[in-house]
Amino acid sequence: MAENAAGSAPKPPGAGHRARLREKLLSGAAEALADYEVLEYLLFGALARGDTKPMAKALLARFGTLSGVLNAEAGALRQVKGVSDASIAQLKIAALVARRMARSELTNKPVLGSWQSLLDYLAIDMAHLTIERVRVLYLDTKNRLLLDHLVGDGTVDEAAIHPREVIRRGLDVGASALILVHNHPSGNPEPSRADIRITQAIAEAGRHVGIIVHDHVIVGREGHVSLRAKGVI
Repeated sequence: MAENAAGSAPKPPGAGHRARLREKLLSGAAEALADYEVLEYLLFGALARGDTKPMAKALLARFGTLSGVLNAEAGALRQVKGVSDASIAQLKIAALVARRMARSELTNKPVLGSWQSLLDYLAIDMAHLTIERVRVLYLDTKNRLLLDHLVGDGTVDEAAIHPREVIRRGLDVGASALILVHNHPSGNPEPSRADIRITQAIAEAGRHVGIIVHDHVIVGREGHVSLRAKGVI
């Protein structure tokens, strides 16, 4: 490589910009970074040289938000120009770190006393899914998380929850209570009639064997809804 007049190798294109972003992170000014700059920095790990800003802005244009990018399916990410498997891996590890950090806030703590942490975890994990996913959080006598059980994935407008199976699994793990959770891919978390019926059916089934249904939380991009707060349970 040719040297410049000072006798040192020329810096690769974009090196100064990368250094400025790194300085913001290390100086405690990370909150001043725009979402596209956060994505730029994540993508540096997959692209040793070159400008990642166009790719970052294209990802935001395609998926709407930083969370939308991090939670996008790999196949959808590949449709964005310049996005490689290495780039996708960088995004997915960031999303995994976010979920693990949020989940760690619930470890060995009473879930009902850490409600905001629970909502944060569910929003990170489920709010941007494009399919409907059903989970049951099984709790012990102190309302600590015993098991975060994935019941299954449904279609965009349908998810099947079978009351007897939900309660049977609770008995198997020794749960004394549970919280139902599912997402609405439409973004609107308002419960449907089916959501209300299944919640009441599981609550009734649980009463016969001493398992309390604390709540059914529906998560969407527009927020969340507690069916207990709505008086359904």
